Amino acid sequence: MELIYTGKGKKVYRDGDRLIKSFGEGYSKAMVLNEALNQARVEETSLHIPKILEVSVIDGKWSVAWEYIEGETLESLMEKHPEKEDDYLDFFVDLQIRMSREKVPLLGHLRDKMHAKISASSFPSNVRYDLHVRLDGLPQQKMLCHGDFQPSNIIITSDGTPYIIDWSHATQGNGAADAARTYLLFHLQKKEALAEKYLQLYCDKTETAVPYVQRILPIVAASQSVKDKPGEAEFLAKWVNISDWQ
Repeated sequence: MELIYTGKGKKVYRDGDRLIKSFGEGYSKAMVLNEALNQARVEETSLHIPKILEVSVIDGKWSVAWEYIEGETLESLMEKHPEKEDDYLDFFVDLQIRMSREKVPLLGHLRDKMHAKISASSFPSNVRYDLHVRLDGLPQQKMLCHGDFQPSNIIITSDGTPYIIDWSHATQGNGAADAARTYLLFHLQKKEALAEKYLQLYCDKTETAVPYVQRILPIVAASQSVKDKPGEAEFLAKWVNISDWQ
């Protein structure tokens, strides 16, 4: 097997026409099985998703195998061809909108996940309370939400087919909240101009008011803070300051 990716507590190997993700001790059996189940449920939509092939224990570690998709990430294509950024971004937003229209009723609900993450954050109780109230005020929807929708999680095959990968955070819920997280991810990657262009395009295509998505940003920032990634704390704390988004 060829090691192709190492992340926090997990490694991804290629074994012929299969990819194998090996989970470390920080991942419980329930977490691994839930990730595989999320992806298996999304496979039942009309989207192009790498199929789960097996869940097993390899060398004492829980592992998930799925089919290997030959292609290049949309992120890589955007970096190689900056002159096509607008076309790629248009493609990206259209794919996100198409994804959000799918229904996967057995997935967990984004609202419940967000409430749990807000509660687990280190922000003061009054800030957490305001975030909970703001979250409860969002329209309840059952759109398919990826939870980490960004160009690096889209593989484009040689014939132009887009495969969406990494469904570990998939839920059903408010589509604008999923867009708010994508916007946040662009900012965390220091792609501010792309983030603003993305948000405007998404809102134009979905006829959503930009301030509506902006009001969700403190919620997704608080949710992101639970991951405790180096260098993000100060940035996210500013976004959680609700007064900035009134």
